[in-house]
Amino acid sequence: MSALLNVKDMTHYFGGLRAVNNYNLNIEPKQITGLIGPNGAGKTTIFNLITGVYTPTKGNIHLQGENIKGLDTNKIAAKGLGRTFQNLALWRHMNVLDHIKMAHYSQLTYGLFGSFFNTPACRRQESEIRENAYRLLELFGVDQFADQLVGNLPYGAQRRVEMARAMATNPKILFLDEPTAGMTPDELVQMIKIIRQVHETFGVAIFLIEHRMKFVMELCEFIQTLVFGEIIAEGPPEEIQNNPEVIEAYLGKEDVT
Repeated sequence: MSALLNVKDMTHYFGGLRAVNNYNLNIEPKQITGLIGPNGAGKTTIFNLITGVYTPTKGNIHLQGENIKGLDTNKIAAKGLGRTFQNLALWRHMNVLDHIKMAHYSQLTYGLFGSFFNTPACRRQESEIRENAYRLLELFGVDQFADQLVGNLPYGAQRRVEMARAMATNPKILFLDEPTAGMTPDELVQMIKIIRQVHETFGVAIFLIEHRMKFVMELCEFIQTLVFGEIIAEGPPEEIQNNPEVIEAYLGKEDVT
């Protein structure tokens, strides 16, 4: 089976500072992959390089065999890379339902004419978007907030809205940047269940950054450990959990089980 996403020898400099060095990644269809490492290791930079926020200094990025390096973020998203952000990227004065509906609009086909004259195709697609938006809100457990301003929601609910919005773009791979940041232990357990349900329902591959080892170890099939922009270890969870370099560089000396 060929890789869904292939990153080859990706290197990036900010001025004279090398932030990422010879980074490689293969993600297969439906695979859940984790990226861990200490603060400042370059994890979010890797997300930003792959999703088009930055253009890598060197290397290539292929999605289903197509080189997407250097494409604009909206074009990369349209090709199947959906993502959330470490810091919430929501419009606080827009309601929850409109957030999800808006994420569908890159997929519309009725055009300006259909919109202006409210054609049958326009009405049909708008109805389908609304129905799909409600399905996603229900899946992520935030349908009860559909008509509320997103800024009025609890933090954990806002996180789930952002994930629902990412899934509305119909991604082949879902990038999750610190999906449990700021959550309570109970919310963490709930998020694990939600991500498993999303994975099973949509068959989407998932690539996530996360500090909470319970979350990473329970969800991921393959884990990379990043330190100072370089991978020091990669493999299945049991190997990473017991790797001395990982324990020293990231996990400390405490038991992570």
